Amino acid sequence: MSDSTVDTAVASSAATPANAPAVPRIQKLSTRLANQIAAGEVVERPSAVVKELLENSLDAGAHSIDIEVEQGGRKLIRLRDDGCGILKEDFPLALSRHATSKIHSFDDLECVASLGFRGEALPSISSVSRLELRSRARGSEGGWRVSGDGGDTISEPQPVAHPEGTTIEVRDLFFNTPARRKFLRTDKTEFSHLETVVKRIALSRFDVAFALRHNQRTVLKLRPAQSEPEQRQRVAQVCGSAFVDHALWVDYQVAGMHLWGWVAQPTFSRSQADLQYFYVNGRMIRDKLVAHAIRQAYQDVLYHGRHPAYVLYLAVDPTAVDVNVHPTKHEVRFREGRTVHDFLFRSLHQALADVRPGTVDEESGEIIEAPAGQTISEQALQRESSSAGGAIGSYPGGSPGGHYRQQSSMAFAVREQQPGLQALYQGARMLPAGDAGQGAESAEAPPLGYAIAQLHGIYILAENAQGLIVVDMHAAHERITYERMKSALDGEGVRSQPLLVPISIAVSESETRLATEFAEVFAELGFVVEAMGPETLVVRQVPSLLRDADVETLVRDVLSDLATYGTTRRVREAINELLGTMACHGSVRANRKLTLPEMNALLRDMERTERSGQCNHGRPTWVQMDMAALDGLFMRGQ
Repeated sequence: MSDSTVDTAVASSAATPANAPAVPRIQKLSTRLANQIAAGEVVERPSAVVKELLENSLDAGAHSIDIEVEQGGRKLIRLRDDGCGILKEDFPLALSRHATSKIHSFDDLECVASLGFRGEALPSISSVSRLELRSRARGSEGGWRVSGDGGDTISEPQPVAHPEGTTIEVRDLFFNTPARRKFLRTDKTEFSHLETVVKRIALSRFDVAFALRHNQRTVLKLRPAQSEPEQRQRVAQVCGSAFVDHALWVDYQVAGMHLWGWVAQPTFSRSQADLQYFYVNGRMIRDKLVAHAIRQAYQDVLYHGRHPAYVLYLAVDPTAVDVNVHPTKHEVRFREGRTVHDFLFRSLHQALADVRPGTVDEESGEIIEAPAGQTISEQALQRESSSAGGAIGSYPGGSPGGHYRQQSSMAFAVREQQPGLQALYQGARMLPAGDAGQGAESAEAPPLGYAIAQLHGIYILAENAQGLIVVDMHAAHERITYERMKSALDGEGVRSQPLLVPISIAVSESETRLATEFAEVFAELGFVVEAMGPETLVVRQVPSLLRDADVETLVRDVLSDLATYGTTRRVREAINELLGTMACHGSVRANRKLTLPEMNALLRDMERTERSGQCNHGRPTWVQMDMAALDGLFMRGQ
């Protein structure tokens, strides 16, 4: 061997050690493995299978859909619909990846109007289950059947007797992927998720009938709902009658956007965000921009730590929203996110602001409408009595006065808006009957009626046409004062105050560009913020009301909101928080004795004030007890 050959061999061995791993080769995935990977994106559990199948049925124009489930969906999911069906020639493509009848070009993708469009649902489901598809197209003489067992091949179409429409059976989900199957929860938990999916989709299509059975037991049966009362009934079946009883109908339309649906009054809040349904062009979504706008609309009327409840529908131009940003299509991207955010916030903020005991005519100043308030009915009393485990008139826990004070602050938050009724009349200090000369007997009594007594220096008792009104005088006066201060601030605008020593803030280059781009927004908020370098901002002026606030943190939070949502209310929220504190300290305090004219003046102010149903912290300010509830206390008519 020559020297040159030896040198070459040595160099080669030095460059590639004996124990070095081999270079991995690139190879094409098998069809089965590719389908199973796709299934991991869209088929997380049985509920995801039902979601995909339901969307296909709705896209096929179905008017009636039946779903049958066994063992939470892991053993069997069978869905029948009366849609347009599938032609025999299209059966081989029905279970092939990236095959769909819903889009044909890029232009179709830019304005997707269907719920499904990727063509991955059926092949992904068939790769992790034993699937059978039977269908008869409209106008065809007979139906056809194909099946798959989780492998690469699909059977040839076979003739079968079938009505117009489609039936899909999914058996033994994840039978060939045990690692996925072991992550499934109990049958009860999996069916709970599945039922939630059916309810969500049922709220998006009132014109379609839905039926759901689990282990041969009917769980849900929803008829088509065309009229408004029928739609309210479906919402009540899905969300509960209590939601409908406390819901406000909203309907706003501007600049090509249309928002309608139901939002619950702040007193009907939830301990978790489990009653929130939002649809964009008929598609159920969970979007952080939408959630942020709705949360801000409830900002100063919701009890701390509680969540709003709503069923809302937004219609926008399909070209203005991108639904192809998430594998499960739960998220969307709006082309004009800031415009959509502001529209949602302003619409819902106004709807909640209009909730008050009565509406005032702008010309005459008279109350012309009295929407229902927080009413305690006879049924509510019965629930309260059973939950208390005793009679309504009992006084558990020692001192009646102390028990009532504790209940008054937490009842609505802790006990689903039902206060401790058994303590309502404890220790009442009735004023002389002769002082109630404000026309309490008048048939034309205003919504909150006329004051007849004060209870423990905390509550005002008033009589109206329906029965008894109980008002938390401090909470009510706090809201009135707060709204007046906000109105005064809106009239004057946000005043700025120059800083004697400007504040320098170290930021990223992107935040510096953001501050420059939104300089006008900062100016409207009362700030003067300038860029002093690629990564430095200088704050020279701040809102005078926030001169003692943590300016650096506030500016950073504003920049974060602008980057995420294209808008911000951080500064306004900080100002409102300060105004709320001032209103709280400036409002009538507990144990102050009010005269009847003072109490009646407070009631009239409540009827004219926006959001007067809650104080600044979201606690209720008044409660109505109707005559049936009062009669029930004394067993009248029994």
